[in-house]
Amino acid sequence: MASVGAGAERRRGGQAPGPDGGWGWVLVGALFVSTGLVFGLMRGMGIFFVELVQYFEESAQAISWISSIGLAAQQFFSPLGAALSNAYDARPVVMAGGCLAGLGLILASRATCLLHLYLTMGLLSGLGWGLVFTPMVATVLASFTQRRSFALGLAFSSIGLASFTFNPLFQFLVETYAWRGALLIIGGLSLNIVPCGALIRPRRRQQPNDLVKVDSESRWSCGGVFGRVASYLELSLLCERPYLTYTLALSLLNVGYFVPYVHLVAHGRHAGFSEYQAAFVVSAAGATDIVGRVASGWFSDLGHFRLIHLLSVWTALAGVFIMLLPVSTLWGSYAALVAVGLLYGFCSGALTSLAFTVVPTVVGVERVMGALGLLQLIESCAGLLGSPLSGLLRDITGDYMASFVVSGCFLILSTLTMATLPHYFSRTDPPPRPLAAAPTVPVAETQHLSSETEKMNELPDDANH
Repeated sequence: MASVGAGAERRRGGQAPGPDGGWGWVLVGALFVSTGLVFGLMRGMGIFFVELVQYFEESAQAISWISSIGLAAQQFFSPLGAALSNAYDARPVVMAGGCLAGLGLILASRATCLLHLYLTMGLLSGLGWGLVFTPMVATVLASFTQRRSFALGLAFSSIGLASFTFNPLFQFLVETYAWRGALLIIGGLSLNIVPCGALIRPRRRQQPNDLVKVDSESRWSCGGVFGRVASYLELSLLCERPYLTYTLALSLLNVGYFVPYVHLVAHGRHAGFSEYQAAFVVSAAGATDIVGRVASGWFSDLGHFRLIHLLSVWTALAGVFIMLLPVSTLWGSYAALVAVGLLYGFCSGALTSLAFTVVPTVVGVERVMGALGLLQLIESCAGLLGSPLSGLLRDITGDYMASFVVSGCFLILSTLTMATLPHYFSRTDPPPRPLAAAPTVPVAETQHLSSETEKMNELPDDANH
């Protein structure tokens, strides 16, 4: 019956002590590479923006839909990645996602119209990215307790590193092989996500939330197939105010967060700077992004401030610097644009790892896989809106001033939304809301459950999978 008691403790939202090293650091390395090949690549798509506008002779808004569909698809299909990982295993899901991500970019190199790019670089690669990101993040979160922020910050630093290296690399590839050849090479590069997924250790199949078997069986019988899907997706979170408030805040953040990486190169060229000068601004922002992620993760784990408070500060500062990006070019100074880009890069990197590290404090570590999946799904609508809205404002006004100002305002609004979280102004995190209590079970069935649980406990524990 001790095992049943442990299960009950998990139902109350308690977090048992977990590892802070071992194979978890290998998973941090795998997440480092895979996120660089997902979001670092997304940030580098601004290099192709100008080329595609000229080749297809389309508006900035129409071309912006390519990156927006990719981002939205990545977030929309994240619950699918979470559900498949819960039902089967994260390893094959991530490996399949790596294959789809590379395939989408390879097929995009043969596109003859914008629709082809929407379906390949946008939808197909976005599906692959969605199967990769959430399972990888969830496995790293499950492998650490006291050093989560630093582990995620270190892993996510690859996004800044990729931004720093990919922009000049992509510019070189476009000039050498044209945009088609560049996409073909980048598609092959994306296939390196597959061996990253192979580093995830296989684990025994568990029911959602790692609850004891009687809870799972009762949920299956009550809801049938739909109940099983709901359990894997953690749809009950949609009835909890803290989770909904936090999801709304990150959705507002998501509207403006990626806009500089899509339009900053085009803005720099519109301001009269050369192609490489414009690309260097994004690369410079990527360099400080790396510092911001690692420094923020290290400082957050010191425990001097609540994670949600630190996230609010970095989000507000990032919004301010986004609004200052077009203002700096009004002075005609390239140095001013680079300086503001550096500050934005640091703040945008500092907030990223915190945005995911806060999730376990809101829902509990046992529900983090489903919570991350739903969060990405809801964010997808916001991600779909951001870049096309900025492109539309550019088409209407003739420059990117309104685009960046509106994008920055969304980040400020995100900060204000976080302030409405319950106990936001408290100095300590409130306990995660406990899960519903298990139904009463007859004694005979409980004894059967105990023996079944003991058999499960004889299997190797894979906390570091």
